[in-house]
Amino acid sequence: MKLKAFFPFLLIITAYFHVWGQEPPQTFKNPIISGYHPDPSICRVGDDYYLVNSSFVWFPGLPIYHSKDLVNWEQIGNAVTNPESVNFDGLKDRLGLFAPTIRHHEGVFYIINTCVGCKMNFYITAENPAGPWSDPIWLPQATGIDPSLFWDDDGKVYYTGTGPVKEKQWATQTVVYNQEIDLTTHQLIGERHELTNGHANNASYTEGPHIYKINGQYLLLVSEGGTEENHAMSVHHSDNINGPYVADIVNPVLTHRHLGKNYPTYAIGHGDLVQTQNGEWWAVMLGKRWKNGITTLARETFLAKVDFEGQTPIFNKGKGVVLSEQQRPDLPWTPVPALPVIDQFDKEQLAFKWCTIRTPKSPFYELENGTLKVKLRKEVMNSKTNSSILIQRLVDHDFEASTHLSFKTSKPNEHAGLTIYRTNENHFKLMKEKNSIVLIETFKGIDKEIARIPYKQKEIIFKAVAKDMMVQFYYGNSTSEMHPIGDKRSLIIIADEQGNAKFNGAGIGVYATSNGVDSKNEAVYDWFSLEGLKTNTEW
Repeated sequence: MKLKAFFPFLLIITAYFHVWGQEPPQTFKNPIISGYHPDPSICRVGDDYYLVNSSFVWFPGLPIYHSKDLVNWEQIGNAVTNPESVNFDGLKDRLGLFAPTIRHHEGVFYIINTCVGCKMNFYITAENPAGPWSDPIWLPQATGIDPSLFWDDDGKVYYTGTGPVKEKQWATQTVVYNQEIDLTTHQLIGERHELTNGHANNASYTEGPHIYKINGQYLLLVSEGGTEENHAMSVHHSDNINGPYVADIVNPVLTHRHLGKNYPTYAIGHGDLVQTQNGEWWAVMLGKRWKNGITTLARETFLAKVDFEGQTPIFNKGKGVVLSEQQRPDLPWTPVPALPVIDQFDKEQLAFKWCTIRTPKSPFYELENGTLKVKLRKEVMNSKTNSSILIQRLVDHDFEASTHLSFKTSKPNEHAGLTIYRTNENHFKLMKEKNSIVLIETFKGIDKEIARIPYKQKEIIFKAVAKDMMVQFYYGNSTSEMHPIGDKRSLIIIADEQGNAKFNGAGIGVYATSNGVDSKNEAVYDWFSLEGLKTNTEW
């Protein structure tokens, strides 16, 4: 089925009105990057801003975004693209590429990161943030997670990280440390200095450190409390890069943990500061949003204004919380083209938004004649290996996704279709089999067949419509004749907690498998559509 003739015109018109049709707004809305975009780190080069997020076992990893105004962001690439450079095999969905830091120095971009379950800490470099990025330069001397880099005025470079405490005074105690690093020999050198355990004598999981030099004094920004309801950010000051650091009396400088469990945004923390070319200070940080009592979009990227009173950063002065809407930065309004609702698979490469889960050992898909061809392989989604899955991040609570599939098999083990994925143990699959289509819900590792309908035709359209934290699946021969399969299902399957990793997020896309048996078959997808829905949209 071809729906493509009208799409290019529609996308041009949509992009035109999105970019040029309105006067610049005076405010912006949070989050600035919605959906699964945790642990943001930011840097400025001239009047360009670059941001990176953690990605865990999604591959390619570490998405890179660009903006001119801190509000409109466009993905320009992924930093980890070589499947031979990292190995996610056997890793749980909550492991892999943790919180990154992006910095720029003398014409070179640096991202320093931790691959938990791999070889741990490393950094990569690029002259262009869109890539290509180098393969990882591993730092076996660096312990712990959440590394950051800081260049001091004397040219020395410092590695700041989070490490374990040998003799803990409380169960969740960690320590932030720094040490000089030689980027030529890739070695940590000199003495290691412990900087802080957090601002209080029971601070939990102090992590995510960044050092800045502001008004001649060193400022250490850290996160505490874990990445849930008690998440917070605190700052510490010193006249010496290696300390001692004194906790700011205002700490925590930003948190939502005092606002109660019904406040719409929570888990605010893990921030990074940036100063604009106009002298303003802003911060990016992660946060979560409730919807009907659950969180399905995971940790997202938020933005807040920062004013300094002395050496103390005041977040959203007079408010003290991350706002859903506020005055935008004093920067030229620079919209970016809206992402196409429909992916027609007519480019030479998949769009940056598409990812697989865990690192592929060999190519399993190709773009050909305006279609996406996915090879059936014996690996399955329920395992901790790379299967034939391609997904993109969910960025709206209410959404509609659909795809056209051409697939025929004479073997009962061969399946292809649509998936909503959170982990290998929590996901939905709407699959076409030999003579039927089947909806399977996997929750906490247990598969449950929700519905099965006889179906023998080669062509089919699958659709999922999510609204009010429920999802209804459909099938049909055309977009105008769609039929529900099964009843509405709760999106608690992909929500935080519920056996899901707290760190990663949910995606939607395509999946094909031959379930443990080698196969030469392939599933052909003609297009894939994903769009957010207005709150009053009918089922």
